[in-house]
Amino acid sequence: MANNGRQRVFIVSALIVAVLVAIGAAFPERFGSAASSALSGISHYFGWFYLFSVFGFVVFLLTLACSKYGKIRLGPQDSSPSYSFFSWVSMLLAAGFGVGLVFYGMAEPMTHFLEPPYGDVEGGTEEAARYAIQYSFFNWGIHQWAAFSVVGLIIAYYQFRKGQAGLVSNVLSSMTAKRPKMRKLGPALDVFAVVATVMGVATSIGLAVLQINGGLHAVFGVEEGMTWQFIIMGAMFLCYMASTWSGLDKGIKRLSNLNMALCFALMFYVLFTGPTVAILETITLGIGDYLQNIVGMSLRVAPYSDNTWASNWTIFYWAWVIAWSPFVGTFVARVSRGRTIKEYVFGVLIVPPLLACLWIGVFGGAALNMELTGDVGLASATADNITVALFRMFELMPFSNVLSVVALSLIFIFLVTSADSATYIVSQMTDGGSLNPPLFKRVIWGVLIAAICLTLLIAGGLNGLQSAAVLAALPFTFILYGMIAVLVKELRADRKAMLTSLYHRHGETPVGADAFEAETLAEAERYRRAPNVVNRRINTRDGT
Repeated sequence: MANNGRQRVFIVSALIVAVLVAIGAAFPERFGSAASSALSGISHYFGWFYLFSVFGFVVFLLTLACSKYGKIRLGPQDSSPSYSFFSWVSMLLAAGFGVGLVFYGMAEPMTHFLEPPYGDVEGGTEEAARYAIQYSFFNWGIHQWAAFSVVGLIIAYYQFRKGQAGLVSNVLSSMTAKRPKMRKLGPALDVFAVVATVMGVATSIGLAVLQINGGLHAVFGVEEGMTWQFIIMGAMFLCYMASTWSGLDKGIKRLSNLNMALCFALMFYVLFTGPTVAILETITLGIGDYLQNIVGMSLRVAPYSDNTWASNWTIFYWAWVIAWSPFVGTFVARVSRGRTIKEYVFGVLIVPPLLACLWIGVFGGAALNMELTGDVGLASATADNITVALFRMFELMPFSNVLSVVALSLIFIFLVTSADSATYIVSQMTDGGSLNPPLFKRVIWGVLIAAICLTLLIAGGLNGLQSAAVLAALPFTFILYGMIAVLVKELRADRKAMLTSLYHRHGETPVGADAFEAETLAEAERYRRAPNVVNRRINTRDGT
């Protein structure tokens, strides 16, 4: 029965994606127009909901990490992390936003420099440059990882702590089981999670294909268009299929570590050959502005004026990460076994966003400084073609061709790693949460992900990719709320069971749920290590 269920999820979700590919290929203009209209409608009516939800995810995660549940491990309580800290962070970066960060790292600050957020300041000024860095840090900071972190935490808890398959249907089973009419929703929830994941992944892969094509055009003069995008996608497909064959611990881990090394090498080169002091000051000021204004930016919309800027940037980003959260969350869960909830939350919410801000500060800061001090044309180049903006900046630096080739290699490896991770995770989601899904499913999903990406590129280019992400995210946001409610309930039950076991182990009789609720997890840990000391404190408190 279980096998039939997992095959049903695989078949139905694959058919849905295949149908979307067929419709998009047969009617590309209508498909693109319909997607754009839906994007405008959802951004207009639900933009506030995306902002409120992602801010809520941040608050929830930080509160949970600092609470009595923070020391619960994502696995047996005596387990240890499966990967070193460096490998863990490398895989988080590669899976989370590697491609998007390279695409927008320099181009986004330059775009905001020309057209400041909400029109608050005059474009092209020093004040606009400061504002551009502040909002770029915000868009790529803690909030972007909040949706990833929520899904990853819940999946890891169920998969490694409770020994259940890391599926959306499993997490929500306690809610659906009590309602007979909702029991059949389990497979449907998994199907939707798969489709949302595929759309989110296609957006990221599509950005990389566009930028690689733009980079090849800037460096080698090749044509920008679908012909080369097909060639790039074909080369990527062969590489990520080869990586998929070798598995998670070999293929993805090695590529992720290589990418981290290339990222740091490129970033430090730009830092030390560019205006170093100006870049460091930009980063320092940007982090200060970001932290000082984080709450206001988190909930800012423009009800009394044009809300186009938020729709094109922050709202799109939040929808993108929510759509991508089943994939990234499941992958993050897969590599986070053995870490405590506190380690997980602070590791995922701080380390990758900090590195993202450093990347944006280095590349965006260097570009803004060049533009303000010399009017070198980077702003106009970014406005004309965002995909070649990074390579235009490299032309102003020593060894420009070498830098461009390294950047193209970095983008391509990020592309392969993201696609490799995606095929693995989507295959896992359509194989009942298995940690080792069969190769044929990985191959099929590899083909379908490449196909839907090309379809979106044909139908609308960058706008088509953005539309797909925003459309897929809206229903999944409501599912995330349900998953959070279930997690809180399970954590409370888990902690009470832990404390009960500890007291029983040392000859104590529980005096009721209220008494246990008053004990912290840290006190239970101390009780396990030094029961006589805590015994005396408990006995004194109880008057015995």
